[in-house]
Amino acid sequence: MAKIKVKQVRSSIKKLQNQKRTLKALGLKGIGQVVEHEATPNILGMIDRVKHLVSTEEA
Repeated sequence: MAKIKVKQVRSSIKKLQNQKRTLKALGLKGIGQVVEHEATPNILGMIDRVKHLVSTEEA
C-alpha cells in the first residue's frame, strides 16, 4: 500500500465539529504537524472531508 503524508496547514477554530473530529482521527493536533498514513479508502475519504485544512504528498 502507498503511504501518504498529511500536514495540517489551517486552524480548526470556527470549523464544524465533524471536521475537528476528522482531524483528531487523522492524528493532527495543530498547524504544521505531519502524520503518515497508508493510502486506504478510509483515510483518503477522511482527507477529502478536510482538504481545505490539510495538504498531502506521497511518501
